[in-house]
Amino acid sequence: MRVLVTGGAGFIGTHTVKSLINAGHSPIVLDNLLGIKQEVISDNLEIPLIKSNVGNKKNLLETISGTHKDLKNTVHENRFIQAVIHFAALTNVRDSFKNPINYFRNNVQESLNLLEILCDKELNFKRKTSIPIPIVFSSSCSTYGIPKKLPIDENSPQNPINPYGKTKLIVEMLLKDFAKAYNLKSVIFRYFNAAGASEDGFFGENRKIETHLIPLAINSALGINKNFKIFGLDHPTFDGSCIRDYVHVEDIAEAHLLALAKLKNEIMCNNNPNKQSSSLEENCFEYNIGLGKGFSVLEIIKKVEDITGHNCPYEIIEKKEGDPAILIASSNKITAEIGWKPKYKKIDEMILHSYNWIKKINNF
Repeated sequence: MRVLVTGGAGFIGTHTVKSLINAGHSPIVLDNLLGIKQEVISDNLEIPLIKSNVGNKKNLLETISGTHKDLKNTVHENRFIQAVIHFAALTNVRDSFKNPINYFRNNVQESLNLLEILCDKELNFKRKTSIPIPIVFSSSCSTYGIPKKLPIDENSPQNPINPYGKTKLIVEMLLKDFAKAYNLKSVIFRYFNAAGASEDGFFGENRKIETHLIPLAINSALGINKNFKIFGLDHPTFDGSCIRDYVHVEDIAEAHLLALAKLKNEIMCNNNPNKQSSSLEENCFEYNIGLGKGFSVLEIIKKVEDITGHNCPYEIIEKKEGDPAILIASSNKITAEIGWKPKYKKIDEMILHSYNWIKKINNF
């Protein structure tokens, strides 16, 4: 399939693009490259990279229709894309409290621009179909807020407690309304904590400002980060630190391949002339992605110390606003419905792959 990947130069995006290529798909990446240290897509994968915000309708239309100047002499030239994987978003929970306007503009308004184009009647008339281009949306466990039960399944109440989670929930609501009104087919993935790096050392986390616990801890152990802070030891957990469900980034990427296959099959079924019009339940599919077990911040730090062989200095500061004490997923639904089975089930593997990546990019 010809797939548009928004935010495809980010952490999960790069791994997913690599998996798409390995599976025989033809991706285009659209990314504004903010917060990213290197142009990993054009330099490492040699596929089209369009530098743009996802909300730029002119660039979106040209990209979706294959008429963008950067698509000349590629497999995409003058050909419509067949699916979208939508990662592009601001994702820093703490920053979302300070700058909610930025989060609602980037995460909601720009996503709405994308959905408007996908459901545009004139565009779909040119595509010779009434069914919009399907989309896989990168949501978050942040939409659940403080869970009422553990593990969290897809029927758990969604009550986000930070602006970032609210933006993700709003886009989920848009997808459900568009499913009913325009027959837009979508898969919503609610990630828990993405971790690790590609086992072959090809990609990993390389942000200008790192926010994820595992690379922060590894950087502290290696002496790269001398300002490692953990947020509070007064959470209602066994050791006072937050507990999170970690899932390997390559397993998250694999889930996107399965989602594309599901959406393709749903569209083929929808084209059956004997089939009645689709309901919301047949158009919008929601899945958690996690391993169903949690590790505390202090447990992660101890494992980082064991794997690196170095102490991991840290400072304890006040806990973050909008930070649930425990988030652990139930992934039974995604396993049952699309056959997702994580390859990496041990936190030590995730930490080791991240450690190897960080040593590589820092020439250790």
